[in-house]
Amino acid sequence: MIKVEDKSRCCGCEACVSSCPLQCIELVKDKEGFMYPQVDTARCIDCGKCEKACPELVEAKGSGGVTVYAAVNPDKEARLASSSGGIFTLLAESVLAENGVVFGARFDKDWNVIHDYTETKEGLEAFRGSKYVQSRTGETFKQAEQFLKEGRKVLFSGTPCQIMGLKRYLHKEYDNLLAVDFVCHGVPSPLVWRKYIEETLVRQDEKIQFRPTLNHLFLDEMPLIEGISFRNKCLGWKKYSFALILSKVTTAGEKNTVSLSRIFYDNAYMKAFLANLSLRPACYRCPAKSGKSGSDITLGDFWGIEKIAPELDDDRGCSLLIINNPKVRDELRKKGCLLAEFPISEILPYNLSTAYSVSMPNNRKFFWFMFDKAGFHKALMLATSTTFPIRALRKLFRLI
Repeated sequence: MIKVEDKSRCCGCEACVSSCPLQCIELVKDKEGFMYPQVDTARCIDCGKCEKACPELVEAKGSGGVTVYAAVNPDKEARLASSSGGIFTLLAESVLAENGVVFGARFDKDWNVIHDYTETKEGLEAFRGSKYVQSRTGETFKQAEQFLKEGRKVLFSGTPCQIMGLKRYLHKEYDNLLAVDFVCHGVPSPLVWRKYIEETLVRQDEKIQFRPTLNHLFLDEMPLIEGISFRNKCLGWKKYSFALILSKVTTAGEKNTVSLSRIFYDNAYMKAFLANLSLRPACYRCPAKSGKSGSDITLGDFWGIEKIAPELDDDRGCSLLIINNPKVRDELRKKGCLLAEFPISEILPYNLSTAYSVSMPNNRKFFWFMFDKAGFHKALMLATSTTFPIRALRKLFRLI
């Protein structure tokens, strides 16, 4: 049975939960906001299905030869609405055109990130764009399996560990499955995301005449979040912005709206993410990188394209594709997608996350200690400040 003794050995894909025939595994949230499986040992029959589905317990091999492409969607509107080159939209629309089903990550009504599926082109909008929060896969592995058994084409997109978990859960290959993952830096804590939203709403209180309370931020009478974009391209693709749109109707019936937009390196939430402070412990030793996930195609931003092939760079977004299934490459070419091939050695210096896990920062424990005591923004400031007194404080914390 699954027993998590080392949290760095659980990526949170939920494949074990989906695999249990008696549904005796539940997910329990830890103090960092990450979910971990817990088995009801009284009901468990020790069938071993959860262990066979776990990406962490069985060593996976890489995909061998890697073919890397630069690509852009010829539809400029789709590319503008996407994080990079709009290739996910191109693949998804192709699947839907064949009466298929597309699975991806979206926001729920409370702006948590969950996995879901759509059977319509209109439903793709919710899946577009990066969402730097670990998503809950819920029942989607089971739903995808049912659609596959019915003979319908399924595109399932997710993090490399989620795709690896799906493949282990299915126990067999399906010709009608298109597995799509992405170049993953790591998955931030949902708890950090919630705390960031709470504190941001409070900080914006006076600017738009809000009066939120921390315990009731998402009730009807509280401020309304109308939109969130982690990768807004208003300043271009390379200098993407985190954008948050808030509004509230006053007692006089007037609607006050504010758009908060900051370039990614000035946004507090993105700072914590890029400093690797808020990531799941397993992300520092990811089991699914370097083609180990079993995906048909890996999508990502083609960072460094302005140096490698400047003629392909218009700062509206260029995708990096690692294609493990030649059928996917042929399909993209049929759709008019621009493909340019490059050796992995040429792109790797600008895209280290394609092959390597990020390093755990020395200040991670300090960040979480202060997060518990003082909240997100204060913890981030104390964990990243370069002033001598705070550096001394962090060193003292490590010594203690």
